[in-house]
Amino acid sequence: MIERYTHPEMGRIWSEQNQFQKWLDVEILATEALSRLGKVPSRAVERIRKNARFDVGQIRKIEKEVRHEMIAFLSCVAGSLGDDARFVHVGMTSSDVMDTALALQLKEASALLVKDVRELLAVLKRQAFRFKDVPMIGRTHGVHAEPITFGLKLALWYEETKRNLVRVERATDDVCVGKISGAVGTFTEISPRVEAYVCKKGGLKPAPISNQIVQRDRHAFFFAVLAVLASSLEKFAVEIRHLQRTEVLEAEEPFTRGQKGSSAMPHKRNPILSENVSGLARLVRSYAVAALENIPLWHERDISHSSVERVIAPDATIALDFMLRRMTHILGDLCVYPEAMKRNLEKSGGAFFSQRVLLRLVEKGLSRDEAYRIVQRHALKAGKNGTDLRGKLLEDPEVRRYLPLREIEQIWDMKHYLRNVDLIFNRVFR
Repeated sequence: MIERYTHPEMGRIWSEQNQFQKWLDVEILATEALSRLGKVPSRAVERIRKNARFDVGQIRKIEKEVRHEMIAFLSCVAGSLGDDARFVHVGMTSSDVMDTALALQLKEASALLVKDVRELLAVLKRQAFRFKDVPMIGRTHGVHAEPITFGLKLALWYEETKRNLVRVERATDDVCVGKISGAVGTFTEISPRVEAYVCKKGGLKPAPISNQIVQRDRHAFFFAVLAVLASSLEKFAVEIRHLQRTEVLEAEEPFTRGQKGSSAMPHKRNPILSENVSGLARLVRSYAVAALENIPLWHERDISHSSVERVIAPDATIALDFMLRRMTHILGDLCVYPEAMKRNLEKSGGAFFSQRVLLRLVEKGLSRDEAYRIVQRHALKAGKNGTDLRGKLLEDPEVRRYLPLREIEQIWDMKHYLRNVDLIFNRVFR
């Protein structure tokens, strides 16, 4: 199931092979920059670019002995370069390579997430217009409120997703920062021009100032934005789960041919796709907390953030990729039942017209408290035992003293509630 919804490219981005390739890319770009400064022979750069190789298995074998991943990587690469290895990693510290490479990986992962969000937006827009004029009851506190349309609900989600797209793009820009500034960020043994060259070639921005690392407030912001996006997806999923309840049954997530809902009860059709989204949102939010705790490090750097990021960077982006693609599938193939929406709309016996009656009585000169008392007395009974609010109002002499039959009939107009749907859609979709 995961393979169906997760983009295969996302897994490749976080593979060991791609991680070390990014390290090698950064090292080669640094030697190119040093060559431009006359620090490395141009012929050596050509040979390094052509011959530099690594083997993940060999790196891990060396690491078992040296207990240092970067040294193991450099030792492995050195085996493919011979004497030219002395021109690699000149004046650099491990985090110069690792942080810059991580930014490149996050940039790749974010590009996929942005693509996913845009595909979700397209589905939300299509479905919003499809159901723009399909009325349903709006609910607050889970209780019938006033009519909306199902299209309005989807348009609301579209607007929220659009905001999340902007946030992801901004957070990506904030985290796509590299640094090649040496052991404590002072460029002691390497020129700032090397950093500028490497970052420009990699499509990154140089950190204006760093210590041994790129500062982790950038990463915390990025993962916090992913958590917000995940929470929005859970919001959509929770609504679908509510709408799929037997007592409501206004919409259902797709149920494929041959699918079974319960090992014990053949009648079951459970919202498991949406429930998975809810569960994964909890994980993504927890990763944001871990990223926030990575901000305070000792002095110019400790290594406590590193183990955290090895988990949260791939996990958060892979989980969110899965969630986005799954929600796009759910919403794109959502089973919507307008007749059930109409049936539920009518269950309240017209109680949702109560605000219109209240305001009309106030216009007639009653105090708001007095009008509220009159309407509430009947509205709380509406829908129970077939009770109809309009009928009860017509039978109430106190109400009829202020509202003649014609005016009560005018209040009972569904079009009144939906008259601004087009205006709202124009504001959202322009």
